[in-house]
Amino acid sequence: MDRRQFLARVGRSGVAVGLFGVAACSGDSAPASALLSGAPTSRPGTLPATTEAPGATALDTTGTTAADTSATTTTAGSGEDLAWERVDLGFVSAYVLRRSGRAMVVDTGVSGSEEAIAAGLAALDLAWHDVEHIVLTHQHPDHVGSLDAVVNQSPNATLWAAEPDIGNITSRYRPLAPVADGDEILGLVVIETPGHTAGSISVLDTEAGVLVVGDALNGGDATGGEAGTVAGANPQFSDDMVAAADTVRKLAGLEFETVLFGHGTPVLGGASAQVVALAAGL
Repeated sequence: MDRRQFLARVGRSGVAVGLFGVAACSGDSAPASALLSGAPTSRPGTLPATTEAPGATALDTTGTTAADTSATTTTAGSGEDLAWERVDLGFVSAYVLRRSGRAMVVDTGVSGSEEAIAAGLAALDLAWHDVEHIVLTHQHPDHVGSLDAVVNQSPNATLWAAEPDIGNITSRYRPLAPVADGDEILGLVVIETPGHTAGSISVLDTEAGVLVVGDALNGGDATGGEAGTVAGANPQFSDDMVAAADTVRKLAGLEFETVLFGHGTPVLGGASAQVVALAAGL
């Protein structure tokens, strides 16, 4: 699916979302289209927002924590000229994406995650000065907890988040710029995916078929199911489950092979088919 087909498709999805009543740049982020118009501090089995990331100071070269090398942790993949690295922090993941020697960091984990993210960069032959974009999928502390530390080491990075969540994200060193449906960052298309929070966003590489969803979806193993499966947003920690369900329906209208979650093991093949099945059951 090329970029024009994608934008037309999201436009149709945006109409559907509106019917369901969902309330829903500079540099490399150029608006391709303007298509659509109190956070918890912890989640079951996770650490509070002030806790440092487990293993963040003792990573091997793949990003796997030295204390837990048996876990399904950092996995690298590529499609076209996109490569990605999972930074597994034990209960939440950040991601490093590389295109043509330039990097995007998606989410920053809890406080103390910067060394793990540095290891993820190194695994893709990148360094902090290669980071041109930091994208925050939403405002929750397990996704933005190391923002200041990551920004402080990334002199060339622009910070991005959706407008509804920006006011709840503290950034000491650099302001966040707003993004919306259809904007592009490093060749990935921004998709508004509200429900978990009002400003939750995802990013999709339509050519590589890679979708990074934050907490708009979860890996099955993060919700008591099996690794390699897709689950919806966690109702205990989501603001609006009606909007979250509409987001699943919206994502079911897109095409991708790989989905990368904030919580749970990535699905590396047939991911969109699983999301279609999930949407059908809502």
